[in-house]
Amino acid sequence: MLRGSRSEIPMHGRLEGRALDQLFRTARTHVAWIVRSSAGRELLAGCASGSNRRKILAAPVTVIIGYDLDFSTTLPKLFPAKATVMRALFEDAELARVTAFRNSSLQGAYLILAARALGLDCAPMSGFDNSAVDRTFFNATNVKSNFICSIGYGSAQNLSPRNPRLEFEQANHFA
Repeated sequence: MLRGSRSEIPMHGRLEGRALDQLFRTARTHVAWIVRSSAGRELLAGCASGSNRRKILAAPVTVIIGYDLDFSTTLPKLFPAKATVMRALFEDAELARVTAFRNSSLQGAYLILAARALGLDCAPMSGFDNSAVDRTFFNATNVKSNFICSIGYGSAQNLSPRNPRLEFEQANHFA
């Protein structure tokens, strides 16, 4: 059973290695950079805006979901059956960028679902300076940040009421 989002509240408590292993190795999400040291959280919080700073500093772990523009160089190892064809396809830099960004978004969503299935609370955020995060954490690489997500055990203490939602028919259309 999934708990409701508690992204407005501080998250506390250390995430143990077993939970991190489940999220990042067993669940096969390999597009994230884990920031859990105090120094790392301070650096990341310095790139964030407004209340996101507080969320990053309070959480035991904040993950930077990113994408590697050079991902096609790993295809011989990760997708050996079609590596040559796929590498040729991704020589188109724009196609490679769009594909990497889209796939990192999907992998980030899987990460959030897996974390919530494990009983963890998630605070996904886009309120940060991507260029600053990229310089700070991915300098001299072709990795770019997509979004960040604090993960931990939340508390209902400061939970804000849920904002209104669109009706199903307003947000969805059948073709």
